[in-house]
Amino acid sequence: MTGAATGTYGPDGDSLGVRAESAMYREITRAIQVTVEPTYMESESSPERSRYFWAYQIEIANLGHEIVRLRSRHWQITDAEGRIEEVRGAGVVGEQPVLEPGESFVYTSGCPLNTTSGIMVGTYQMQNERGELFSVAIPAFSLDLPDEERTLN
Repeated sequence: MTGAATGTYGPDGDSLGVRAESAMYREITRAIQVTVEPTYMESESSPERSRYFWAYQIEIANLGHEIVRLRSRHWQITDAEGRIEEVRGAGVVGEQPVLEPGESFVYTSGCPLNTTSGIMVGTYQMQNERGELFSVAIPAFSLDLPDEERTLN
């Protein structure tokens, strides 16, 4: 993989710690594959203060035949009580990576919640060499405590 970001960082750019148990989620839009692996960070969480923290590693892979640049991101974060936070910004982890055909970019970021679970979903705004902007889906992924029983509605 090319362009791999080093380290694990929180939303403020602080270094996190060692990761534990995780699951993977994947989505492909216009030959751009986005794979997400969230992990609960017990060392960064404080359940007695209702602070729970997850790191998520994302790989963006260009499976197509054109060069693309990641321009921006949009996240929708929903906690266990249904509160929604929207996050928008340029690039990811301070970069707007360019992906040649066959290349990947990997980065790690994080999400704090005041509840024991939540869901994140989003999109990346990409641009090809012709200047065309298009959206790429970031798959919905679950932020759950390890060992917590899950209930499906």
